[in-house]
Amino acid sequence: MLTTNTEFLHPELMDVVRLFGENAPDVAHTFLYAENNFINTVLVGGREYDFCEAHACANELEFKRYAKRFAKLAVYEALRKETGRSMPWGALTGIRPTKLAYAELEAGRPFEPMFEKFGVSPENIALVRSVLQSQEGIYSKEEGAADLYIGIPFCPSKCNYCSFITADISKTGQYVGDYLTALEQEIASCRGLYRRLKSVYIGGGTPLVLSESELGRVLEAAAPFAADAGEYTVEAGRPDVFTDEKLQLLKDYGVTRICVNPQSFCDATLERIGRRHTSADIYRAYEMAQKFGFDVNFDLIAGLTGETCEEFEESVDRAIALSPENITVHTLCLKKGAQLKEEESFLNVERIQEMIAYSRERLSQSGYVPYYMYRQKYMAGNCENTGWTKPGKACVYNVDVMEEITDNLACGANAVGKKIFLHEGRIERQGAPKDIPTYIKKIDGIIAGKRALFGGK
Repeated sequence: MLTTNTEFLHPELMDVVRLFGENAPDVAHTFLYAENNFINTVLVGGREYDFCEAHACANELEFKRYAKRFAKLAVYEALRKETGRSMPWGALTGIRPTKLAYAELEAGRPFEPMFEKFGVSPENIALVRSVLQSQEGIYSKEEGAADLYIGIPFCPSKCNYCSFITADISKTGQYVGDYLTALEQEIASCRGLYRRLKSVYIGGGTPLVLSESELGRVLEAAAPFAADAGEYTVEAGRPDVFTDEKLQLLKDYGVTRICVNPQSFCDATLERIGRRHTSADIYRAYEMAQKFGFDVNFDLIAGLTGETCEEFEESVDRAIALSPENITVHTLCLKKGAQLKEEESFLNVERIQEMIAYSRERLSQSGYVPYYMYRQKYMAGNCENTGWTKPGKACVYNVDVMEEITDNLACGANAVGKKIFLHEGRIERQGAPKDIPTYIKKIDGIIAGKRALFGGK
């Protein structure tokens, strides 16, 4: 339980309390701002902790930013002292630690002192430093630069950890034709909404669950944009939907990178989470992708239902042995809309931090470097998601999206477009309806809103 005398701080402070699990002590918090001093008093376990930080604010936005920052640090420090527990990311609860690091660097300060003050572990500070180094030559803020995202919200089945709107295509297949018609219109409307297109990314869902002719419609709609972009990625997805014909179609339309998402190489785990493929299918899909010369990204998830540390480590080893260009290691988290969220209120995954530490060590030893990372609420062990790449093989789209440095022209149901106003230091978002029939019905209004946001006429 948390009480505070300042309403706008409550959600931020609750994020800190949740770090300490479902048995976190009750916390009472009082905030006062006087003479450029942020004064936070925290009562926990019958003990009072007082914190004072001096900072002169230029405006209301800066005041709220620092009020949240110092209040979170105060509550975290009080809980750390009371429980004797430290978190790997300390008092940082935002999903983009690297974005905060960049902000410090742009202000002319090294980022490490702030991260140390907020209790971030030396290992995680080193991870952020490595990510920033890997992004050199990719990270670039450019007015009018954009990435195009195209969402395909259909899957062969629903995984128990998945929070996306996707459902088994056998239950939503009646919408595919009309959905693709609306999607084609929205994609076409993106012409003229950017100065430079950096990448095209077709995600899901599982795009390759579409039939060959349906997939061809999406690729044809994207073709004029792909001709402008330097990178073209399709999140091919489940190994059980791969066919030579579909991969040839991707190749014919100029796709350069595909994502194969094993999540685990353990057959028992795959069955538990609702997958309809085996580890043998993963090997088959990878061999097919190599035959067509695609760069390949693998996704693995640490902490899947019932999976042991040893089973996860074996998945890491198997992925490395295949040697794809990218391997992304996700930490399981509870998300609204996922079956797992309905079954659990907190994630207590045994040895989760060992799993993440093992993946870091093995990937580093094998020549991979971390090139993007982000965090989410309700992650097991308060860990993170990290994309690892072979040198020179980083996915530009992932960097742009995670660092929020370019416009994102997002098309499809539940897609969230972002307009970056670099000189104003703000982001404006446009979200499409999650429900597929609603998206189809409202496509004209969605297109009008997109063109208004991104400056079209």
